[in-house]
Amino acid sequence: MEKLSAKEFDQNYNAVMEKFNSALESVGKTSNDVILLAATKTVDVDTINYAISKGITHVGENKVQELLSKHNFLNPVNEHFIGHLQTNKVKDVIDKVSLIQSVDSIKLAREISKQAQKRGIVMDILLEVNIGKEESKWGFLPNDIFSAVKEISTFSNLRICGLMTIPPICEDTEAQSKFFREMYNLYVDIREQKIDNTNISILSMGMSDDFDLAIKEGANLVRVGTALFGKRNYL
Repeated sequence: MEKLSAKEFDQNYNAVMEKFNSALESVGKTSNDVILLAATKTVDVDTINYAISKGITHVGENKVQELLSKHNFLNPVNEHFIGHLQTNKVKDVIDKVSLIQSVDSIKLAREISKQAQKRGIVMDILLEVNIGKEESKWGFLPNDIFSAVKEISTFSNLRICGLMTIPPICEDTEAQSKFFREMYNLYVDIREQKIDNTNISILSMGMSDDFDLAIKEGANLVRVGTALFGKRNYL
């Protein structure tokens, strides 16, 4: 795990919050309207706990083993799973996170419901949308998301709370905005259908380089890692 000094984190955090608050102000929202989640891949527990002490209320992990290694040592915080989740790992995280953001298949949703039922809980999930239709990424294609919501909503121990995406990297701001707008439109269309066993209230999109743009296009949960913790070695 990589270590960041308190001073370095403070500098990063202040810069992120300035950008975050500016984006909120530009669309007439407050910090009560949008969640800033700290993506903590490779970040050590002490640094995460320091971030929590500064005001971070939600953290997200990409890897199951890393989540398990940190879980018991974190101060009170909302833990999310935000990476690709294999079905055989669901049992390891089901009772440790408040939200699984990256449900990318019917098969995975069914397994989450099965494991949640074993523990007598209802698991909140987001469905991941491959908004750029990229072969290298996981997620439901935009044309398939409505049928996926309807099918997954029938699983007894799940509650669909919204959508998440990782759009293609775009050099052009307008191109990036287009993907965010497409996601927002999908989110609104699904929410308006008021399907049973859903509570469509979260649109998770935007990361360190573009979270301000995502907020302006309707995101109410952004996932920020590098901007808070610096560039990290993911090997």
